[in-house]
Amino acid sequence: MSTAIVTGQPVPGSSLEGELRELGFDVRLAPDAADARAALAAVPGDQRVAVVDAGFVGHVHALRLGLTDPRFAASAVPGAVSAQPAARQALNRAVTENGIAPDAVAKSLEAAGTPVHRPVLGELVAAVPHDPQARNEARQRVAAVDDEAIRLRTAVKARDGFFTTHCVSPYSRYIARWCARRGLTPNQVTTASLLTALIAAGCAATGTRPGFVAAGLLLLFSFVLDCTDGQLARYSLQYSTLGAWLDATFDRAKEYAYYAGLALGAANANGDDVWALALGAMVLQTCRHVVDFSFNEANHDADANTSPTAALSDKLDSVGWTVWVRRMIVLPIGERWALIAIFTALTTPRITFWVLLVGCALAACYTTAGRLLRSLTRKARRTDRAAEALAELADSGPLAQAIARVGKGAAAPVVAALGGAAVVTTSAFTGFGSGWPVLAAAVYCVTSGLAVARPLKGALDWLVPPIFRASEYLTILVLAARADVNGALPAAFGLVAAVAYHHYDTVYRIRGDAGAPPRWLVRAIGGHEGRTLVVTAVAALLTSTDFTVALTALAVLVALVVLAESIRFWVSAGAPAVHDEGEPA
Repeated sequence: MSTAIVTGQPVPGSSLEGELRELGFDVRLAPDAADARAALAAVPGDQRVAVVDAGFVGHVHALRLGLTDPRFAASAVPGAVSAQPAARQALNRAVTENGIAPDAVAKSLEAAGTPVHRPVLGELVAAVPHDPQARNEARQRVAAVDDEAIRLRTAVKARDGFFTTHCVSPYSRYIARWCARRGLTPNQVTTASLLTALIAAGCAATGTRPGFVAAGLLLLFSFVLDCTDGQLARYSLQYSTLGAWLDATFDRAKEYAYYAGLALGAANANGDDVWALALGAMVLQTCRHVVDFSFNEANHDADANTSPTAALSDKLDSVGWTVWVRRMIVLPIGERWALIAIFTALTTPRITFWVLLVGCALAACYTTAGRLLRSLTRKARRTDRAAEALAELADSGPLAQAIARVGKGAAAPVVAALGGAAVVTTSAFTGFGSGWPVLAAAVYCVTSGLAVARPLKGALDWLVPPIFRASEYLTILVLAARADVNGALPAAFGLVAAVAYHHYDTVYRIRGDAGAPPRWLVRAIGGHEGRTLVVTAVAALLTSTDFTVALTALAVLVALVVLAESIRFWVSAGAPAVHDEGEPA
C-alpha cells in the first residue's frame, strides 16, 4: 500500500482525498509540519510515499502521472511529490531541511542530486491556487478538459507505423481500457498475444487452406493484443521488470514460431521444403534489428550529432505524406505482420516467404543506406559508452578476446566483413564434410578479434555487430542446406533462434542501462566466433545425419543456458523496464 500525506489545512469542498484513494493511496492528513514529519516517519521504508498540498486542484490523471509511475524513484507535479523506497531517505532529508511544501521538497531533491521525473501534462491541470478566485478558475479549467480522453489518447504511442496508427490503435485503446477496468495486467495481455500467435502457427502447420486462413486472422488478432498490452501499460502505468522481459522477447518468439508453422504447413500441404526460406527470413529480420540497435547505440550520446542527411530527413518530416511513406517503407512490425497474414491466407507458404524476404531486403537496403550516409557525413565524436555498447553487442567469445588483446585493430568493419565473407562463401561453395570451412572459420576467429582490438569509435564501426550476426547465422544456414538431409534445416532454425534470443536479450539489457549479460555466459556459449568454428568443425567431422543431431543438441544446450540466465536476470529486482515503446522495425 502506498501512502499519501496531505499537508496543510483541508479545503472545503475538495475531492482530493477521494482522488488519492482512487489511485490506491492510504491518505493521512497532516495540518502542520510536525504532523507531516511524524506521518512520514510512520510509513515503512519499503513503501512509496507521496506528499500532496491540501490545496491541490487538478485532474486525477495528473496525479496519476506524477505520483504512481513505477519507473521513477521520484516524480512530481505542481503541488505533489512522490518517492519510491530508493528515494525515501532523500525525501526525508528534504522535508527536514525545507519543510513540507511539495514543490519546495521536489526542488530540494533535485538540488541534492536525486532525479525527479516531471511528466508533461499538456492540457491537464495541476495547481495550488492561493485565493478563492484562483481556485475557482482552476476548477473551471479542470472541468473544461476531459482527462479520460487525454488518458486514452496518450496510451497510444506518439510515433508508430501507418497500419498500427490507422488500422489498430483507433480501437485497441478501448480494449486496453476494458482490460484495465477488469483488473487485467499488461503481462496477461502479452501472454494472451503469445498464445494466440502460437495457435496461429499451429493452424498454419496443418497445411490446409482453412488452416492458413485461420492462421492469418489469428496472427492479426495477436498483433492487436500486442498493441493493447503496451497501451494498457501506458493507460494504467503498470510497468514491471517481468513485463519488460515478456514484451522484449515475445514479439520475436511469436514471429519466428509463425515462420516455423508456415514451414511445417508447406511440408504437410504438398511436401514443399521451405525451411531454408524460413531460416533466411529469420536471419534477415534479426540482422535488420541489429543494424538498428547498433546504429542507435553508436549515436546515442554522440557529440555534434548532425549531418546533411539528417537535416534532409527532418525536412521531409515536415511534409505530411512523406512521413507515412517512409514509415511504411521500413516495413515495421504492423505492416510486416499484415503482409504475412494476407499472403498466408491467400497464397502458399513459399510465396509468403519470398514476398517477405523481398520486402524486408528492400527495407533493409533503404534503412542501411540512410544510416551509412548519416555516418559518413556526420562530424561526430563517439563516446566511451557507445564504444562499450558496440563491444557488448559484438558478442565476442574467448577466442576473439584473446586475439584482440595481442592484435592491432584497423578498419574494423572491413576486417569483420572479410572474415565473415570468407567463412560463408567457403561453406557455401565447398562440399559438405570438407575441411576448408574449418580453416575459413579459424580465419574468421582471427579477423573477429582484430575487428574489436580497438574501441569501436569509427564512423562505420556500428556495422561490426550486424556483420558478425550475418556471418554466424548464414554459416549455419548454408552448412545445414549443404547437408541435404531431412531435419538439418529445422535444427539450424532452432540453433539460430536460440542464439538470436541471446542477442536480443543483450540489446534490451543495454537499452535498459543494465549492461550486457555476464561474461561467463558469453564464454559458456562460445561467442559468435566460437560457435561458428564449432559448427564448421562438426560439419567436417560428422555425417549429414549426425550433423543434424549435433545441431539439435547444440540448439538445446544454448537455449537452456541462455534462457536460464535471462529469466534469472529479468525477474530480479535490478532488471530495467524497457518495454514501453516497442521495437524499431
